[in-house]
Amino acid sequence: MAALTAGLAVAITTPAQAAAAPDIAVANVKAHLSQFQSIATANGGNRAHGRPGYLASVTYVKNLLDAAGFTTTQQSFTYNGATGYNLIADWPGGDTSDTLMIGGHLDSVTAGPGINDNGSGSAGILEVALQVSRSGFQPDRHLRFAWWGAEELGLRGSTHYVNSLTSAQRSSITGYLNFDMIGSPNPGYFLYDGDNSDGTGSGPGPAGSAQIEATLAAYFSSIGVPTRGTDFDGRSDYGPFIANGIPAGGIFTGAEGTKTSAQVQLWGGTASRFDPCYHASCDTTSNISDTALNRNSDAIAYAVWTLADGGGTEPPPGTTVWSDGLETATGWAAGTADTATSGRLERGNPAATSSSGVATQLDAADGGSYALITGATAGASAGANDLDGGVTSIVSPQITLPTGTLTLSLSWYLAHLNNATSADYLRVQVVSGTTTTTVLTQTASAANKAAAWTTATANLSAYAGQNIRIRVEAADAGTASLVEAAVDNLLITRS
Repeated sequence: MAALTAGLAVAITTPAQAAAAPDIAVANVKAHLSQFQSIATANGGNRAHGRPGYLASVTYVKNLLDAAGFTTTQQSFTYNGATGYNLIADWPGGDTSDTLMIGGHLDSVTAGPGINDNGSGSAGILEVALQVSRSGFQPDRHLRFAWWGAEELGLRGSTHYVNSLTSAQRSSITGYLNFDMIGSPNPGYFLYDGDNSDGTGSGPGPAGSAQIEATLAAYFSSIGVPTRGTDFDGRSDYGPFIANGIPAGGIFTGAEGTKTSAQVQLWGGTASRFDPCYHASCDTTSNISDTALNRNSDAIAYAVWTLADGGGTEPPPGTTVWSDGLETATGWAAGTADTATSGRLERGNPAATSSSGVATQLDAADGGSYALITGATAGASAGANDLDGGVTSIVSPQITLPTGTLTLSLSWYLAHLNNATSADYLRVQVVSGTTTTTVLTQTASAANKAAAWTTATANLSAYAGQNIRIRVEAADAGTASLVEAAVDNLLITRS
């Protein structure tokens, strides 16, 4: 059991600049798109699974990669009575037990040629792969590029590939970058939310996903383009990778959704669909933002050069593994066996309370507006919504921890009057499987203690590589007393 300690200073670093990352010529990327368009035009207007336009697209990509020195494999599978193909291209060299994969789907829907969806991602990663060859790039990690079949029918190609691997082969893939629709004509700049900082949907990706997101974010920050998160909602080929614990990330410029007025202010464009030709016959070479295609192709190269040459998808020292400032609802759940009759822990915007000049609840979180607090509202008196009658708890969503030295930091206070006892407390616990361990604790005493935000740390290295939850617990377990507790700004870093 570790005592609460004050005076924490946390240094957060961003991914190192990949000095050798090349500029990808957008004209080359557009030339590939023109080829995909010509293939579709010559083959019934599409490049869909089981149609001749898809196999012709695979052949076009394969021929370029073979000539560039890649080792290519054309993997076949069957779906809906038709043969589909994945194209896998390995760049010779690098540690094959530490493989970085870069992929996107090559198929279109039957309704159109699929130039943005997903000729754009396919062309972008193709040109990056060719630039790997031209530059003679020899990174520490092994590089493997992939073009998936039948994504439009439910991630069939990528799922077949991942399922075809042995457990050892899956373990050797230590990161997967997915690029699906990177040239939408009314683009947003969305990055898959590896650390769940947006607090929506399915939660964080496997350990290492946050580092992929941070690497891509660092590139866009370097060119002055803001980004926003997009959930791992299962709509693209990262799905089977994250389902098998493989870190993932990537870029998405928007599909059938509508750009909001706030997003127009952020990125320009119009308050209309990101891609008005999504899954339609008009998804042609005229349905591309050259600006988005250029920026995102360069971002792919930056991520490949940074992550493959010593960067890795394990968070480097001093980087954030998980954080929650509580400004958005991220899925904290109230305890199911709590006994407290009032003042139960909740995510709320606290109101100030005081008694006889002692501040028992502060009117502000430690950062922003929200915190985990024992009864956020003030009530008619300081004791109206304070913690009473027993134990209250609240539990975080699941957190996937990487390997390494891990530190939890947070802000907290436990306020009480002189009618409190040592049976009253605030605790922070780690839940791993069926085991709950207290890592931080503070007990009350028969003295007036005003609320004041304080920082604390705890070593979580014993939980490296595990899935955990953070549990905050407070108790008014002694005689009737006035007790308030709060926690804010939770952060886990790796060093």
